[in-house]
Amino acid sequence: MSYQRVPGLVSIVVTVYNKLPYLSDCLTSLLNQTYTNWELILIDDLSTDGSYEYTVSWLNSNEPLLRERKGIYTLRLPRNAGYAGAITAGMYLAKGEYIAIQDADDLSHPERLAKQVRYLNDNRHIDLLGTNYEVFEDGQPDSRQAVNWLKYGDQIGKVYAKGGHCICHGTAMFRGAVFDRIGGHTRRIEGAEDYEFIAKVIKPGARNVDNLREVLYYYRKHQKQRSREFFGKPQKEQGHDA
Repeated sequence: MSYQRVPGLVSIVVTVYNKLPYLSDCLTSLLNQTYTNWELILIDDLSTDGSYEYTVSWLNSNEPLLRERKGIYTLRLPRNAGYAGAITAGMYLAKGEYIAIQDADDLSHPERLAKQVRYLNDNRHIDLLGTNYEVFEDGQPDSRQAVNWLKYGDQIGKVYAKGGHCICHGTAMFRGAVFDRIGGHTRRIEGAEDYEFIAKVIKPGARNVDNLREVLYYYRKHQKQRSREFFGKPQKEQGHDA
């Protein structure tokens, strides 16, 4: 079966579960993107802290700014489906040639979408593209730290072949055709959905994934992030996302 995707459109998928304090920063960073051909698909995984209601109110209050955008879609799931279920639901709704992941507690650089789209347009063999990023403590957005666990080029496939992880999931943009071919995130490995998805994209013996060396994403460390629940430490120390 052939799926028709909108050329040049970036479908940004944001999943939300009790991220109320961070939503304004996240959404503002997306609204400020210099690349304007995007749609936002926000999936609320049955939050209990008012996240969904806040999001709807925030979007309505920013309606004049959003008027020129192609589409803003919010969906509140009827039951808590977990991260893999929520993000895969968002990907099913995505119409774009490209799908970008954005974590609800993080921020994207204004040039993020533009530079990832440009690279993917210029490098047709690349199916998934991450970026470099910096980490900041919650409440200290101007005190960011570099990370050193990412890899680039041919090294990426080698790391994943050995069971390692070297792409920050929240920075990923990939071709919608990839989702049409392999589907979304597994629900079999809770806490490592990000790793499994990227590993599934990688074609053995082919360089079809990469990272941009430029910092285009800002990762927030806080006490309620998922990586603390599953790994005890945030991504900066463990190399896992969310």
